[in-house]
Amino acid sequence: MQAIRFTAEHQIFRDSLRAFIRKEILPYIDDWEKSGEIDRIIWKKMGEMGLMGLNYPEKYGGLGLDFYYSLILCEELSYCFSGGFTISALVIQYMSAPYLLKYASEELKTHYLIPVIAGEMVSSVAITEPGAGSDVKQIKTTAIRDGDVYIVNGSKTFITNGFYGDFFITAVKTAANEGTKGISLLLIDRHETGVSANKINKLGWHASDTAELGFNNVRVPASNLIGNEGEGFRYLMDGLQLERLTAAIHSLSTADSALQYTLDYIGQREAFGKKIGEFQSIRHRVAQIVANIATTRAFIYHCCDLHNQEEYAVQECSIAKLQASELAVNVVNQCLQLFGGYGFTEDYKIARLYRDVRVGTIIGGTSEIMLEIIAKMSIDKVTYQADKSDSK
Repeated sequence: MQAIRFTAEHQIFRDSLRAFIRKEILPYIDDWEKSGEIDRIIWKKMGEMGLMGLNYPEKYGGLGLDFYYSLILCEELSYCFSGGFTISALVIQYMSAPYLLKYASEELKTHYLIPVIAGEMVSSVAITEPGAGSDVKQIKTTAIRDGDVYIVNGSKTFITNGFYGDFFITAVKTAANEGTKGISLLLIDRHETGVSANKINKLGWHASDTAELGFNNVRVPASNLIGNEGEGFRYLMDGLQLERLTAAIHSLSTADSALQYTLDYIGQREAFGKKIGEFQSIRHRVAQIVANIATTRAFIYHCCDLHNQEEYAVQECSIAKLQASELAVNVVNQCLQLFGGYGFTEDYKIARLYRDVRVGTIIGGTSEIMLEIIAKMSIDKVTYQADKSDSK
């Protein structure tokens, strides 16, 4: 297993990113959590710093850096004590815009990808539907070709950046009876006539806008088709590895942020005449958490190595997402316990982490889906091939 060797440049980037976060993000997190809306100016500021296009080509405004810079970004943003803010940022750069980079026409890249990297537009990916969930093959939203437009009807749910965002990379059925070969990707403008969006009242991730979307005879230009008609399912399956890897990094970093926050607390809080951190039962619990985080981080870094080498690591990314998300739920739960009654109050950020971390085992494919993928590959010897399509 190769170990990541961060360079001096990587460390300089981490240091500058931490300074940026301290100045431009942390002072506003609580306000965004209370209002349920992230001030769009932060995306512009991040764009000006190059933080919205770390791995994207310079011709589109990106920095063309290796994936380890994105690993650092995912880690550091996850220490902001706001899963809602972090996921909004990750959805833009790693879960929606990659489809534009890899498959969209130059026209779409000019009008949408370049502004996203500049922080001037907010993107989202709209796949999940009320009756489909993790089973993408069962989506019902239709896009019927009518001359130079597609007429779109249907609905989506649990769409991050769906309410305040600018456009959706949307999975639609362009051929009703062709199964996965009938699925395509369309770019749909948030403000197109016939598009509706309603915010979902969530357990956690309060800063992010998660929405239910409705499409009522929405007329989408045929030029907004991403890639080839009927290839959408293949594109989505290819993109899920990056989505799951960044979700794993986020989950593990959230667990570590909870641990660090808790270490500060038990080093100060006293009970029965001594610091909480001096009780052996608590010390051993914390030690096990440290060990679990360290071993999971080593595997996730291995997956980052594979991704940086452009390996199509389906099983590895599925394992990383499974292990990190389940561990994060466990770690934050144990950390909250060490705060006693205070952990159940909004005065301590561990309560927010407890709410936010729970969805990690659901997004990007549930733990049950991850287990089934791993089972298929290890028991049934199923193999998955990377999409070799060239970017337009």
